[in-house]
Amino acid sequence: TLAHLQVNIDPAHASFYRELFTHLGWGVLYDGDGILGVEATNDASLWFVPRTAEGPNDYDRAGVNHIAIGADSIAEVDAAAAYLAGRGVPALFETPRHRPEFADGPGQTYYQVMFESPDRVLFEVVYSGPLET
Repeated sequence: TLAHLQVNIDPAHASFYRELFTHLGWGVLYDGDGILGVEATNDASLWFVPRTAEGPNDYDRAGVNHIAIGADSIAEVDAAAAYLAGRGVPALFETPRHRPEFADGPGQTYYQVMFESPDRVLFEVVYSGPLET
């Protein structure tokens, strides 16, 4: 199982991650000394830690492309998109939208919103499951 991921950030952006993940229902494990740890219900955690080197993140280069956060419904993805839009964070790649090429078959969907954090980390909030009618 995945235990945790560390994301190096500008400490000035810690509030963005705290507010976002609190909105998504994650619990705060640690918040101090420029470090933020958040935990999902499945015990996987993300740690946002001050970067130690300057330079932009680029999700198109070698390394992690994006971090996907699972949602329980299409409505939760739409709520995340509305939350981001309300904070001036644009949705990327013509999302939110259904991606039938990633769905598990007929009657299923893969519905996503993708966005970039202030540190240029690419995130996705995604619902994958039965197409809700």
